[in-house]
Amino acid sequence: MDNRLARFLMAALLASLIAAVCTWGLSLFWVAIGGGAMTLHGWIAMGLGVLGTVGLAWGLMALAFRSHREGWDDRVDNRLDPGRDDQGR
Repeated sequence: MDNRLARFLMAALLASLIAAVCTWGLSLFWVAIGGGAMTLHGWIAMGLGVLGTVGLAWGLMALAFRSHREGWDDRVDNRLDPGRDDQGR
C-alpha cells in the first residue's frame, strides 16, 4: 500500500473515531439534561446526515483545491466585469 494512502486512511480512521466518541459523549450529555434517549432510527438519521455533510464538504473542498492547482480560476475572462478596475494591466 502506498505510504500516502496509508496516511490518508489512518487520518480518516482517527477522524471517524473522534467523531464517534464526540457523538457518544453528546448523547450522554443530552440524556443527562433530561432529553429522551435516541431510537435506532434517530441514530441512523444522524449518521446519514453527518456522512452526507462530511461528504459534501469533502467534495467541494476537493473541487476548490483542484481548481486552484489546475488554474481554472485564472482562465476566467473578467474584462467585462463592471466592478473590476484594471487599467494598469
